Amino acid sequence: MTTTQERGPDQAARSSAGSTPAWAALVAASVGQFLVVLDISVVNVALPGIRSGLDLGATGLQWVVNAYSLTFAGFLLLGGRAADLFGRKLIFLIGLGIFTLASLAGGLAPDGGMLIAARAAQGLGAAIIAPVTLSMITATFPAGPARTKAIALWTAVGTAGGATGGLVGGVLTDYLSWRWVLLINVPVGAIVAVVALLWLRNEREAGVRPRLDLPGAVLVTAGVALLDFGIGRTESHGWGSAQSLLPLVGGLVALAAFVLVESRTAEPLVPLRLFRLRSVAVGNLTTLVSMMAGFALWYFLSLYMQNVLHYSAVRTGLSFLPHTAGIIIGSKLAPGLMARIDARILAATGGLMTAAGFFWQSAVLNENGTFLGSILGPGFVMALGFGLLMTPLVEASTTGASSSEAGAVAGIVNTSRTIGGAIGLTILASAAARSSNLADGYATAFLVAAVITAVGTALVALLPRPQRS
Repeated sequence: MTTTQERGPDQAARSSAGSTPAWAALVAASVGQFLVVLDISVVNVALPGIRSGLDLGATGLQWVVNAYSLTFAGFLLLGGRAADLFGRKLIFLIGLGIFTLASLAGGLAPDGGMLIAARAAQGLGAAIIAPVTLSMITATFPAGPARTKAIALWTAVGTAGGATGGLVGGVLTDYLSWRWVLLINVPVGAIVAVVALLWLRNEREAGVRPRLDLPGAVLVTAGVALLDFGIGRTESHGWGSAQSLLPLVGGLVALAAFVLVESRTAEPLVPLRLFRLRSVAVGNLTTLVSMMAGFALWYFLSLYMQNVLHYSAVRTGLSFLPHTAGIIIGSKLAPGLMARIDARILAATGGLMTAAGFFWQSAVLNENGTFLGSILGPGFVMALGFGLLMTPLVEASTTGASSSEAGAVAGIVNTSRTIGGAIGLTILASAAARSSNLADGYATAFLVAAVITAVGTALVALLPRPQRS
């Protein structure tokens, strides 16, 4: 029989009577991640309705998406560390409350400014929720096959929110109003709150006086927002103009100041020693680059189907189901494959498959496209590859950290994913805008996404060799 001493302090702590049961942690983590991802895709399908309902232009629509993504990215580190210090259940419920109230405000927004502000508040709530979902898994399941399977399920269920959001958003937009894509979060948030109250235990880092690094959170949020704004300005002003360079330089200065603050504060959002772990450093860099392209799958295909092929919102949502099936299948296959082959080989295979799907998608997007000829084949290939890629990347990005820092590491992983998506959206939108024809612009965006994915795949070679259990 294995003794508590043989299992080690982290695992023994998880086995205590007051800890969250493994099954409950997995269910709560999956439901929470599903809700966060759902709110990204559900708005994508509703963008045309939002444009006509609130008279928003292309820039306004982009900020409806980016307002959520930027606050989400900026405050993930704060949310992750808060979960370590104050307990996962408490922080999860606080984030859920902010998210639900912001959804109500957005659904009732009278103009574009109010909607964008509500989306930013939603991003803050989601930033508090998301790290808890991943940290519950990494703190509950020890490294090995059980954690790999849990991460695969977390990835698959979270990503499934993409297609579910598209379908739900399509039904709500077509038969009610675009406002219901936000208002639907109110009852869903209430249900998830009940789940959290019944199942979660308020586990927290013992023996530590709670102290949050608010200056660090402000600096990293400002840095990411300025970088994204500066990249967006390059579309109309060019990379060498003052209008682009000033926010870009300001963003870099803010991020440099963030690193300086983190190196000197007693309770940093991110203990910089975590980046001495090769798996954490390389895994998160690869994730950031890969997600720069991954965001194109949902955003540009949604616009292509509605603006070029003139699909209804419901038909657009249904057309995303094969993509979600591909990601779920890839995520479910990944744990078994990781037990047989080097995880780096699996990640590289998934990345190359995703890049090939992006190239294929770029080649077949045109004004006379069809679901069978322009969407189904390349969509399934890039989604299947993405599912094979992300599970080993998340596993690598969280390897080596203790359970007392699970929230901080989860914050880093989610920040890498979201910063990559937000910056990638701006870069790809700028590339698409250079074409006068909509279909050609979307095809260009997928071509750039293929190149970015290939670069991210090359970084996989720098990951450390995984240890066999």
